[in-house]
Amino acid sequence: MVLAFDGDLEFDPALFEVRRAGVPVPLEPQAFDVLAYLVSHRDRVVAKEELMDGVWGGRFVSETAVTSRIKQVRRALGDDGHRQRMIRTLHGRGYRFVAPIEKRAVEPIRYTVSDGLHIAYQVTGGGDLDIVLISGFVSHLELDWGDPRHAHFLHRLGSFGRLIRFDKRGTGMSDRPSGLPDVETRMHDVLAVMDAVGSRRAVLVGYSEGGPMAIMCAAAHPERVAGLVLYGCYAKRVWSEDYPWAQTQEERAAYTDILVNRWDWEADMRLRCPSADVPMQKWWAQRMRASATPSTVRALMDMNSLVDVRDALPAVRIPTLVLHRVDDALVDVGGARFLAERIPGARLELLEGADHFVSGNPDQILDSIERFVNDLPGHTGHPLALAAVTAPVGPGAGELTSSLVEAGGRRCKGPGGRTVVLFDGPATAVRAGLAQLHSVDKLGVAIAEVPRDEAEVDAYGVQVALDLADQAAPGSLWLTPGVRDLLAGSGVVIEEVDGAVFRAVSTQ
Repeated sequence: MVLAFDGDLEFDPALFEVRRAGVPVPLEPQAFDVLAYLVSHRDRVVAKEELMDGVWGGRFVSETAVTSRIKQVRRALGDDGHRQRMIRTLHGRGYRFVAPIEKRAVEPIRYTVSDGLHIAYQVTGGGDLDIVLISGFVSHLELDWGDPRHAHFLHRLGSFGRLIRFDKRGTGMSDRPSGLPDVETRMHDVLAVMDAVGSRRAVLVGYSEGGPMAIMCAAAHPERVAGLVLYGCYAKRVWSEDYPWAQTQEERAAYTDILVNRWDWEADMRLRCPSADVPMQKWWAQRMRASATPSTVRALMDMNSLVDVRDALPAVRIPTLVLHRVDDALVDVGGARFLAERIPGARLELLEGADHFVSGNPDQILDSIERFVNDLPGHTGHPLALAAVTAPVGPGAGELTSSLVEAGGRRCKGPGGRTVVLFDGPATAVRAGLAQLHSVDKLGVAIAEVPRDEAEVDAYGVQVALDLADQAAPGSLWLTPGVRDLLAGSGVVIEEVDGAVFRAVSTQ
């Protein structure tokens, strides 16, 4: 149980710490014990003799020593013998801790099921606004609280609204699937956790590797997203001529080998957060080793190397804040500018500093987030959402359509009254299509922004899907380059038909 008082002071008996704004306040062990005794007996006056016995265990101690420890505690708390705002002296009787206390209970870890896997989540904070935090790389719901600066980040973020956190499948306290899923599949975990806690709409805060998942969720499910915050994020993880702000494939592979073979997470923290002191480095190492195995880390790095959500950016039509530190040690600031330029109406705020991880100067990030959430407009409706459009063609098209609907698609009418089936992401659509496709039928798959709940759709991408299906060879599933890019990391095997058309062959 963490006790908060005087605004930003916290008393944490489990960690033997007093923190101000998340940063430990220097306090000698005996002085801490004096404070702990007074706090635990704050409902009454503690006689000086009782305090001596409770802290020093019956050993001889002078009254001067007790008075000295009281002065040390007051000084650490920003109090003094004149004001006595927190520790009051009752002459001839003893001392009493009088500051108003707010209890911060450790909320339980709970589980929900997504695609047959148990996803761990935790809800803290409170308020009318829901905030879903999508962490980078890995997380661990319990150990996340172990670093004071990271705990401060979580506590203050939870003061803006109800904070919903989860461990992504394959990491932390969540189930380990066979292999690691693509961004789109992990996006379903966000929705499953929101459903489990009764959250209809939330602000998504995605940092680092959590950013692409937040982007996909905002594009595909705008009716569930009130706002989007991206910190230290990117649209693509590996360098290309049209995206020069990332590591090359060779650099990524070399860094992955270093992480897996050396298993030196203290060094990794120094890279991610140059301001990290030794306690933060040790915490990060403990958290990482508890959250993932070497093989999981390699798979995560390989999966993230395939991430490319550039085609989804124009479909993000909700209030968006892009935050990035100008000297970020891990992700080039050019990637933030790319995001802000391509997400309609996005606001870019560049911050001073080189720390990539959120524990480095967390209030610098939180100040911007607080202003953003306070300025969010009311829900005005988001009629358009990004969808994967599947167009079935052939003698068995009716049966194929029914099978796609059973797999989670939504039947709609396209141009000319032709039937199409919509999915919230291309990986789900392609997997369902390959599983149901017969040798005489054909499927076309494209990306389109369509009305979320209407039965008739006529966006350009819908016509593209129909055209692809018409041109495809019997028994094949053709898709656009945009679908191919969003399938990165999904395990779908793709072959090129020509420069503008691709064919899905199988799933791994």
